[in-house]
Amino acid sequence: MKRAMQLGSLWLVCAVVAVAQSAPRLTRQFSGTTNRLQAVSPVNEQVVWASGVGGTYALTTDGGNHWVSAVVPGAEALQFRDVQGVSARVAYLLSAGVGTDSRIYKTEDGGATWQLQFEAQDPNAFYDCFAFWTPVRGLTQGDSINGRFPTLRTTNGQTWTDIGNQMPTALPGEGSFAASGTCVATQGQENAWVVTTSSRVLATTDGGNSWAAYTAPIAGGTGTAGLFTVDFRDELHGMVGGGDFVGTTVVPNAARSSDGGVTWTLTTPAPIPGAIFGLSYVSHSALAYPKFLQTVVATGPGGGAWTPDEGNTWYLLKNVRNYWAVAFADPHAGWLVGTEGRILKISF
Repeated sequence: MKRAMQLGSLWLVCAVVAVAQSAPRLTRQFSGTTNRLQAVSPVNEQVVWASGVGGTYALTTDGGNHWVSAVVPGAEALQFRDVQGVSARVAYLLSAGVGTDSRIYKTEDGGATWQLQFEAQDPNAFYDCFAFWTPVRGLTQGDSINGRFPTLRTTNGQTWTDIGNQMPTALPGEGSFAASGTCVATQGQENAWVVTTSSRVLATTDGGNSWAAYTAPIAGGTGTAGLFTVDFRDELHGMVGGGDFVGTTVVPNAARSSDGGVTWTLTTPAPIPGAIFGLSYVSHSALAYPKFLQTVVATGPGGGAWTPDEGNTWYLLKNVRNYWAVAFADPHAGWLVGTEGRILKISF
C-alpha cells in the first residue's frame, strides 16, 4: 500500500510538472488601434489578419512584432466581425449589421484597396460569420429570416450565391452569434458546421449542397444564450462553446463530438463566466503536431482557458479577460484579440 501511495504521488507530481511545462506563453502585442477586435485569422506563423469595429482591420507580416491597422474607406461605421486571411496580400472581411451593413469585402493588394463583393439588400438581413475550405471556396452564415437561413456560398472567391434552400428550416428567431467569427467552421474539402442561438449544429459533408441539424446540450434559445463557436480538428472530432453572454457565473459551456457533430457530450465547464465567444484547436494536423491534437483554447469577455484533453480538464489563462476570439497557425503561433485593440500571442 505504501509503495502504491508513493507511486501515485510520483504520478501526480509528474502530471503537474507536465502541465506546467506545456502551459502556453502569452506575449502582449500592439495592434495600432484601440477599436475592439473581434476576429483573427493566422495564415501562417508570420502573416496574421485581424478585424473589428469602426471598419478596422489589422495585419502583421512578421509574427506580430509589428502590426499595421487601418480602416476600409467607406466602411467607417461597419463592424468587421470576421476576417479570412489567405496571404499577406489577399484577405476577406465580413461586416455584421442590419440590411446593407452586412457586407463582404476582399483585398488582393494587402489592404491598399478593397473590393465590395456582397451587400445584403434585405432590410432584415444580418450576417454573422464566414469560413473557407480554400482561398476561393467558402460559406457565410446569417440569421434566419421568416424561417429560412440566407446562407451564402462562393466557389470562385468573387461571387456569392444564396444556398438557403438547402439549409434546414430555422427555428423561431434562430440565428448565430456574431461574436468571434467562429459560428461556422470548415474542414477538409467538403465538411462544415454552423452553430446557432438555439444550440443546434447544422452540418454538411458535401460542401453545402445538403445539411442535417443536430443538438448540443448547452442551454440556448433565450436571445442571449446558445452556441457561439465551433471548431473541428478532423472530420469526426470537434468542440462547441457557448453559454449566456449576460451571465456572470460559469455554466455548462463546452461540448465535444467524435462522430462529425451528430452527437455531443458536455465536457467539464471551462472556467469562463458568461459565455465562451471563441475556441480553437491548437493543431489540426495529426502528422505535424500529434501531441497537441486535443489541445483547445477558449476565450470570452469573462476570461480565457485551455484544455490539453478536449475539455476533460481546463486551466485558466491568468489575467486574460475581454478577449473575444482566438485562432492558431500552429501550436507555436496563436493569437487572441479583444476590446481596446488587445492582442496576445499564445505559444505552446
